[in-house]
Amino acid sequence: MKIASVDIYPIMAWRPHLFVTVTADDGAYGVGESGLSWQEQPVAAAVERFSELVIGEDPMRTEHLWQLMARASFFPADRINCAAISAIDLALWDLKGKLLGQPVYNLIGGLVRERIHCYPHNEGEDDPAQLIDDIEQTVADGWRFARWGFSGTSGETFDPSDAVRKSIRAIEAVRSHFGPELELCVDVHTRIDLPDALRYCRAVEDVNPYFIEDALRSERPESYRRLRERTSVPLAAGEQWFTKWGFATAIEEELIDYARIDLCLVGGFTEALKIARWAETHHIQIVPHNPLGPVSSAAGAHLTLAAANAGVLEMAKNPVPRSRTPSPNRPRSSAVTRCPRNSPAGVSRLTQKLRRSTRNPVSATRPCSSDATGHSRIGRGW
Repeated sequence: MKIASVDIYPIMAWRPHLFVTVTADDGAYGVGESGLSWQEQPVAAAVERFSELVIGEDPMRTEHLWQLMARASFFPADRINCAAISAIDLALWDLKGKLLGQPVYNLIGGLVRERIHCYPHNEGEDDPAQLIDDIEQTVADGWRFARWGFSGTSGETFDPSDAVRKSIRAIEAVRSHFGPELELCVDVHTRIDLPDALRYCRAVEDVNPYFIEDALRSERPESYRRLRERTSVPLAAGEQWFTKWGFATAIEEELIDYARIDLCLVGGFTEALKIARWAETHHIQIVPHNPLGPVSSAAGAHLTLAAANAGVLEMAKNPVPRSRTPSPNRPRSSAVTRCPRNSPAGVSRLTQKLRRSTRNPVSATRPCSSDATGHSRIGRGW
């Protein structure tokens, strides 16, 4: 069996998405998704370039194909290339699951658990009362976690000192209102430097957050050394790091408590598996970064279900629609995600939506692909 084509589907939904399908010569296909939002055009170009390398190859050789894409050029893969590799690699794992008739979690060690906790995105970080109201709905829907962003980041200017003060008040208000049982996560989004990060983290230690995420900029993981030495608050980082080498310092020196692996950026399942196992040897839990689409959610769920060191899974959008007449067989929310037993790869129905979304695409988002001839062509829209 050989790879026959690689198709690219840029979609604009609540945010831009870039989906990729890898189709074998027998018609079986897998679906992947890239990260690096708002960089879809260069990522799509990289997917087309890598498709020339993988078409005609055996789709079961995921490690070989990963190495081929990552190392075929003289220059190591950067973020754009890694986002493209991730999309193709996830599609290959999806295809592999279909060809073997198995859920992907069975291909990476099998279930460690049958359910995983997830956390949503909450709003109102600049107004504690609004934030509490939003979390009230979260709690009512059954979530055990609340997550929101750093204060002061929505305006035209950003005052780090003021943002730190407001963010401290926000998390203290939430903890005071909801008590100790609710797990609290705050995403700083790399907005502040070490002095402000240290002030914030030390100030919220007594609030006992589940973690503080991306307290520092991502370009230099070594900067977490000084923060780690001077605060006891749990630290999460990694959503902007790509490949295993991006995580090397943070894992080996145990600078973080939670590894925020983005399967759509880090290099797909192939690379995420190595990072997850590596993190386990240093007692670091994984919390997959998942602000994207359904493939990202499915991939994160399969990884978390099969990882011994799983913490929690981000779920930016609730994939379970609310209903006025709840069914006892349907969860009210994604506060707890069950393992997908009835869908070997977990994302098969996505291609039907891709067909509908791209049947009459505008010129800026026309699906394109490369076939065995090496020539680009307009996607036929499955």
